[in-house]
Amino acid sequence: MAALRSLLPDHDISVDDALPHIGSVRIADVTPTAALQAQLETLGAQHRWDYALVQEGRRLTDFRLVAMDMDSTLITIECVDEIADYCGLKAEVSAITEAAMRGEIKDFNESLTRRVALLKGLDAGALERVYQDRLRFSPGAESMLLGVQAQGLKTLLVSGGFTYFTERLKPRLKLDATRANTLEIVDGKLTGRVLGEIVNAEVKARAVREMCEQIGAATDQAIVIGDGSNDLQMMAAAGLSIAFRAKPVVRARASVAFNHVGLDALLRLFDA
Repeated sequence: MAALRSLLPDHDISVDDALPHIGSVRIADVTPTAALQAQLETLGAQHRWDYALVQEGRRLTDFRLVAMDMDSTLITIECVDEIADYCGLKAEVSAITEAAMRGEIKDFNESLTRRVALLKGLDAGALERVYQDRLRFSPGAESMLLGVQAQGLKTLLVSGGFTYFTERLKPRLKLDATRANTLEIVDGKLTGRVLGEIVNAEVKARAVREMCEQIGAATDQAIVIGDGSNDLQMMAAAGLSIAFRAKPVVRARASVAFNHVGLDALLRLFDA
């Protein structure tokens, strides 16, 4: 707090007593300069807290849709990497995943095709084991969804991962819609192929636009949350984009970056 007060000496700064376990601070009438943002970034990294410069008076109900990535965003794992662990190829598949999410592999279709091909012959039961034993929600994920749903916002899970997981999460979390890739399974084995159109960056952005059209909302009434380079197009289309524990290229282009807080911090960005 002392560091923050020294950075903004003309503001009366106090911790929000309603959120003592989180240490939330709201500061009004701040001019968002590049220098201030750079200083806030430095302080945040030093003290492990996040900041957001948000439009005063903006309410959650100004938005109509929350769209989010799944792997390493809504959930803590990359499902394809965990599936690969069951055939002893996690390190190899993870290396491709990381390079793709950092934007080092420009063709997402190619990177996904390469990773899925390595799964050929794996017993499809590995998918259920990943779902039951390894899939965990990111901090604040369920609270965030309950909060936005209570305010009437629609929810879309749009993933470069797999329908095996998104279709199970849809009823569990009461999501309105999901979009993901379908793994081909023949005789109980993965064939190493994906069926249909691959959900890449362009398809993710299209899914957000189509969902907005279906609910009669403008794209600037969408909040989009992601972590990897294949989320950038749908984030760019949104009225508010949130980089969640994201790669540097994504943090740099998002409206807000959550590096330390949970997903439920979204609910505290807005006026009551």
